[in-house]
Amino acid sequence: MEKQLIKNKDEKELKSKINSSIKFTIMAVVLIAIFCIAITPVTLQNDTFYTIKIGEHIVESGIDMKDPFSWHEGLSYTYPHWLYDLLTYLIYNSFGMTGIYVVTCILSVILGLSVYRVNRKLCKNQIVSFLITIGVMYLIRGYITARAQLVTFILFVWTIYLIEKFLETKKKRYAVGLIIIPILIANMHAAVFPFYFVLYLPYIAEYIIACISEHIIYRKGEINLLKLKIKLLSKKQENNEKVEKLKEELKILLEKVDKVKVKRTKELQNPYKLKLKKKKATKWLILIFVICLFTGLLTPIGDTPYTYLFKTMEGNTTQNINEHLPMTLSNDTEVMCTLIIFLAIMIFTKVKIRLCDLFMLGGLCYLMLFTKRQVTMFALICSLILNRMIVDLIKVYTKQDVEIIVEKLTKVIPIIIMSVLMIGFSYNEVKDKFDDKFIDESTYPVQACDYILENIDLGKARFYNEYNYGSYLLFRGIPVFIDSRADLYAPEFSGKKDDIFIDFINTSNIGEFYEDTFEKYDITHVICYENSKMNMIIEKTNDPHYKQLYKDDYFVVYERVQNVAENVTQ
Repeated sequence: MEKQLIKNKDEKELKSKINSSIKFTIMAVVLIAIFCIAITPVTLQNDTFYTIKIGEHIVESGIDMKDPFSWHEGLSYTYPHWLYDLLTYLIYNSFGMTGIYVVTCILSVILGLSVYRVNRKLCKNQIVSFLITIGVMYLIRGYITARAQLVTFILFVWTIYLIEKFLETKKKRYAVGLIIIPILIANMHAAVFPFYFVLYLPYIAEYIIACISEHIIYRKGEINLLKLKIKLLSKKQENNEKVEKLKEELKILLEKVDKVKVKRTKELQNPYKLKLKKKKATKWLILIFVICLFTGLLTPIGDTPYTYLFKTMEGNTTQNINEHLPMTLSNDTEVMCTLIIFLAIMIFTKVKIRLCDLFMLGGLCYLMLFTKRQVTMFALICSLILNRMIVDLIKVYTKQDVEIIVEKLTKVIPIIIMSVLMIGFSYNEVKDKFDDKFIDESTYPVQACDYILENIDLGKARFYNEYNYGSYLLFRGIPVFIDSRADLYAPEFSGKKDDIFIDFINTSNIGEFYEDTFEKYDITHVICYENSKMNMIIEKTNDPHYKQLYKDDYFVVYERVQNVAENVTQ
């Protein structure tokens, strides 16, 4: 009778915990979804415009590896995210800008829920996983936009999950997932294809170090050498006395190694700071790594997944685009605080860190400092490491059962409080976006393009435009001098001797006289920001080479006059 009562009590407690977990999960999913939608911008980013047009071009003409949108003749184009471009165009063609915004919201929610789900599965803690997910999405909010990177963020998060689960279980379904993901990346966003393999390196490095340490500590080299000597001497059937001596020496050595193994096992169970574990499944992970190296061939864009990143690094584009520049920690408070939290836990607590996690953390920190756009990968991947460390911290310094805390938080009042706080936080993120439009007319020349299309013969015009709105011009069907596909205009990709990108940079910064550039490229018309350096010079000097055709609050359109005397007379 007493045993039955205890059993019923345990079942009741288990049922209560399961119900509390389900309630918390529902609350977390809803609040994460609300927050992810709140941080999704309404206004489209410049890359989205060329994405739509490239998708349209693929539907009409296929992937021809040539650029159809610039008036520069014969530019080679690699279509590095052709599949994303195609899908984006199909969405736009069916649902317009609203469709693109809605899909971006959906992808943002999927990313947030993926971060939560993977953290929850790998770290076994709902509360910490929820809080970390909100922190991650807040940290990368500036990169939530209608670009191919939003899809690859999701794929990279699940890559870590699949690697961890494969090493834990060695089940084939995780291996299949790991092979499918790089195929999707190679077609969705070829520029980050090499980064997929970076995620394997910490696990492989830990395995190699574990093998080397075992070889040295357990003196495997000496043991194998003694066995070889015994084998060779035994075949000769001579020196039996020497063989016996070697056998005795081997026996003594094996006894010493056995003692070392016992001591080493205890040390590994309770290491000082670094957890080093040899996972046998890693050798199969290396095989998957090698197989995945060939998945970049499963695209219609040739060797682009293998060459794109390296060509980009060789050129000058990364030195002149803001998101590719090195990070300055003093200008990014959130990242600095995150690093301080990592350091504080590792230095001042008893929490231990896996060697592969330390490699991952150090490598992503380096990449983030090298180029600020990698803050996204640091936040997404290192969230799992931070979660794991915080869970260990709770276990070390408190005896409170986390499940009991979850049960308390799923009461009516805590749920209301958490919901109000998160909805308030979400409202704070979205309140300035209520009046936003899909196209910001202060950033993109909407009215100027209307004028150009109605009054200028595009078959004869060669426009000089600026980088930030070039994609909008080509979206409107106006051939461009340059747009935000920076690689297209660099000689590493374009197949041209002229570095169009650097010519633009020097001209826009007035490092080179704009008239020299216009003469070089036979420019007939100029469109520029009203407050640009170039326009200020043209207006202040009343430059007779330029006849103003159109002007609004943000943009100016000029015709470049060849016969200056005629223009002055007019």
